[in-house]
Amino acid sequence: MGCMPKNPAVRRFYLRTAATTGIYIVLTIFIALYFYRFHPHGLCAYLLALLPAIALTGFIVTIGLYLAEEKDEFQRDLMVQALLWGLGGVLVFTTAWGSLETFVHIRHFQPTWTYLVFWIFFILRTPFLLRKYR
Repeated sequence: MGCMPKNPAVRRFYLRTAATTGIYIVLTIFIALYFYRFHPHGLCAYLLALLPAIALTGFIVTIGLYLAEEKDEFQRDLMVQALLWGLGGVLVFTTAWGSLETFVHIRHFQPTWTYLVFWIFFILRTPFLLRKYR
């Protein structure tokens, strides 16, 4: 693993993020296929539909663990700033989309895409943060 960072907290964060994201993707695909094939009803359908959210909860725990384990205050601050930009981007995006849905009657935004939208804003802001402190 020559490309992994030397910082143990970052290395654990990358591995945990890969694991929770992988679990989220596998669960989402499995559940979509299961619903398509078997059309579950009742409590089983509700429980299956909620499984991907549990994986996202694991991701939030992963972020908290990283922030607790990271000894470098500067790196923690960069992560918090990127997280806030991701969260702010999601809030602005979904609020703007909701206004457009209400007043212009555009297509409904599926909330399951919110996780991806967060990561898009997080990733878009990170290079600017790194360049700012170069």
